[in-house]
Amino acid sequence: MTETYTATLDRIVDGRTAVLLLEENGETVEQLDVDITKLPDEGQHEGAVLEITVEASEFCEAEYLPDVTQSRKESTQERLDRLSNRLSDRTRD
Repeated sequence: MTETYTATLDRIVDGRTAVLLLEENGETVEQLDVDITKLPDEGQHEGAVLEITVEASEFCEAEYLPDVTQSRKESTQERLDRLSNRLSDRTRD
């Protein structure tokens, strides 16, 4: 059975193993460790969002999703900015 997931590259272990968090409906459902050289060059960084194809729980292929990656980076930055502003407001009070 072949399944397709959206995955986020969570971290790189020992410079060789990419730890991917597989997602369904916005929820992490599984972790998959993959040799980083099997990922597209542009998707070999922490925070990269990829479309992953898995067959019988084994990695098959990946496609880098640059628009989703950028959107998530911007969303994270916005949340950090809001948190920073709230902390600044509290320290002024």
